[in-house]
Amino acid sequence: MELSENINSVQERIAAACARAQRDPSSVTLIAVTKGQSPEVVTEAALLGLILFGENKIQEARAKIPLCPGRLRWHFIGHLQTNKCREAVDLFEMVQSVDSFHVAEELNKRAEQAARTLPILIEVNIVGEASKFGYRPEKLRTELSQLNALNRLEIHGLMTVPPWSSDPENVRPVFRRLRELQPECEQLLGAPLTHLSMGMTGDFEIAIEEGATMVRIGTALFGERPKVSKRVSE
Repeated sequence: MELSENINSVQERIAAACARAQRDPSSVTLIAVTKGQSPEVVTEAALLGLILFGENKIQEARAKIPLCPGRLRWHFIGHLQTNKCREAVDLFEMVQSVDSFHVAEELNKRAEQAARTLPILIEVNIVGEASKFGYRPEKLRTELSQLNALNRLEIHGLMTVPPWSSDPENVRPVFRRLRELQPECEQLLGAPLTHLSMGMTGDFEIAIEEGATMVRIGTALFGERPKVSKRVSE
């Protein structure tokens, strides 16, 4: 399928999921995940109306973003190492994957140096998968006030990456638990948390039914990622 058809299909699926959940489709933001995609593909997507893009590697974003239209918005959605925080602050409008106080402290320091305020989402590892990053809910509850005290960071919500499953219904409880954690965190903060970033190509409709305000979609838009040669790790 052509990219335009893919975009239309994803938007129709978002609208249908919103209808099932009795939600306004405008309450869900589509983030086009461009890992492994070229600046030319990003530019084509932008010409077709997409404006918000997600990258999960600083090294790739560093090379790609300057070659894309300047009006685009970029969110960082991958695991962030502390030695990449300065570049994350320079390159991205939001970091969705703050998974430890250590990373948050470094982002705060780099945002201070850049004289900016950085919107963030806190990544939550709902089921405690050893292979995934993110706060366990109980640890987040105890550290939330410390995170909120970092004056250059604005906590806008929560994010999660569920365990992979061939049946998206299997991850519905993960999305539901993140949604249930949201008001708990709001009460602890004494402030609203606007966003729940959850749901990808295989499960975004379930995520929307459970309250997602942002869905991070790559394959359903761009197809399988191009094969790339093995690179030295960041």
